[in-house]
Amino acid sequence: MAAALLIAAPASGQGKTTVSAALARLHERQGRRVRCFKCGPDFLDPMWLEAASGCPVDALDLWINGPDDCAQRLAAAASKADLIIVEGVMGLFDGEPSAADLAQRFGIPVAAVIDAGAMAGTFAAVAHGLRHWQPALPWAGVFANRVGSPRHADMLREALDPSRPDDGGPWLGHLARSDTIALPERHLGLTMPAEAADTLARLDAAANAVAGQPLGRDLAAWPRWQPPQAPQPAPRQRPLAGRRIAVARDAAFAFVYPANLEVLRDLGARPVLFSPLAGDPLPPCDALWLPGGYPELHAARLAELSGLRAQIAAHVQSGKPLWAECGGLMVLAEHLVDAAGRPHALWGLLPGTAMLGRRLAALGPHEMPLAGEAMPLRGHSFHWSRLETTLEPASFTTPQRRSAAAGGGEAVYELGSLRASWFHPWFASSPAAAARLFDTPSPFRP
Repeated sequence: MAAALLIAAPASGQGKTTVSAALARLHERQGRRVRCFKCGPDFLDPMWLEAASGCPVDALDLWINGPDDCAQRLAAAASKADLIIVEGVMGLFDGEPSAADLAQRFGIPVAAVIDAGAMAGTFAAVAHGLRHWQPALPWAGVFANRVGSPRHADMLREALDPSRPDDGGPWLGHLARSDTIALPERHLGLTMPAEAADTLARLDAAANAVAGQPLGRDLAAWPRWQPPQAPQPAPRQRPLAGRRIAVARDAAFAFVYPANLEVLRDLGARPVLFSPLAGDPLPPCDALWLPGGYPELHAARLAELSGLRAQIAAHVQSGKPLWAECGGLMVLAEHLVDAAGRPHALWGLLPGTAMLGRRLAALGPHEMPLAGEAMPLRGHSFHWSRLETTLEPASFTTPQRRSAAAGGGEAVYELGSLRASWFHPWFASSPAAAARLFDTPSPFRP
């Protein structure tokens, strides 16, 4: 039976990914089987967890995935792993549902990471609040990040009430403030591990630091975790049987859930990966998927790909489906304006200009109804860009909740067999609806 921890924090930016990756790397180096998950939709944090653990990382979200999908993924991982690590999202109690809701639903003990770089005794007050805000929350302890010195660590540890070991504790240790451990960032969050020459060095440095802490103790000292009883998944139809789906996959098109590729295979499709940045031509295919990523960082190179642009235009003109999400949508615009205000002539299959903004344009969970499907596709939206276009949307996604952060529904554009949106779907939320994105009839019109 595996051990399990949910690594949470009082807010974003506290160091959850660093600590989660350090713990995964530590035990992976020792020959243990480690499976990591990310609470909530995310592409970048899971890349670091995958680099640390050596295994693909799935998202767990009680609304987007649904409880059954979460339970199935956790149970499958626990049947093979020695350690399950779930990295939380934002603050422990942020979101509906939150990381705390996930921990309580599946009985996963919470280890709280607190950025203690500018605090002393207040560390204990924050730990106490996290521990007792929801008294039934499974609890493992508290870990301090970005600590200034050994004496600072002693002050933080001593601030926890030794007469009440459950009052925010137990103390799980600390990481010192260090440029060799901190993970590099940019506008959408962390950079991708493949972009750094020192990725493993950073992970090893963090793992070495955790090794001497209570958090890094031998797994035999952790309580065994009882994985959920997973319901048997319903047999899936195979509406995409025999179809080849070309999937752009490189630094410009990097935001792909591994689980989405699994769903396509379960639906009978054969995903064929290719790299536009490497100069790959469009593979022979029945449908095309342009995922999200960082096209704004590679706009000049993408603008040079006139041959691939012509192949994709011919693909659409022949009536073959094309699904483009977020960054994939940006590449299809006539122009892309990058962060420096430089315009680039892109592939021109969608009228208008994609503009990279200086602040968040939309964030939050959404669902996308499709004509004739009882279950909409669920997923999320997270982008800084906007599309200035005269094209009228074919439909709109529906935010899970209305808020200033979430914004309104995301436009879904359709031009012939081309479908595009800022929305990132989780295919397992409605496999039948996901299949419609890669089918010839319009999925948005009856």
